[in-house]
Amino acid sequence: MVKILFVCHGNICRSPMAEFVMKKLVNDAGYADDIEISSAAVSAEETGNDIYPPAQRKLREKAIPFTHRAARQFTRSDYTRYDYIVCMDRSNLRLLRYIVGEDAEKKVSLLMQWADKERDVADPWYTGNFEAAYRDVDEGCKAMLQRVISSTSICDSTE
Repeated sequence: MVKILFVCHGNICRSPMAEFVMKKLVNDAGYADDIEISSAAVSAEETGNDIYPPAQRKLREKAIPFTHRAARQFTRSDYTRYDYIVCMDRSNLRLLRYIVGEDAEKKVSLLMQWADKERDVADPWYTGNFEAAYRDVDEGCKAMLQRVISSTSICDSTE
């Protein structure tokens, strides 16, 4: 079982969008039993809140199924539990390092790095541009899934 955790500032916009986009991609590819996906925040300010309504609207518009959920903060034990910890931007990465310390196992990355781009996922919180955030999330998740599948033994488990 491969375990992926997406991380953003509050866990109400980008990381849950990535969680549910990736869940749909994984399900459509036939790997739902092989890959576990979740999301968390680097801050506690939105703890307990559901996905931000404009993010929910964007997921519905793109036919991405999602469930209601409660935002939660990343914990030190998440570092041990997950194989891939994927941040939406450099600020998330910096704050995550305060919780985790050194990334000794090289589990932490930026989502857009998976798509070979050295930039952050667009942040819709300040711009209201959920389409740009969705495009980045979709591109990053598709690239990540392709690379994760090709670099693990889960390919063999479905044959």
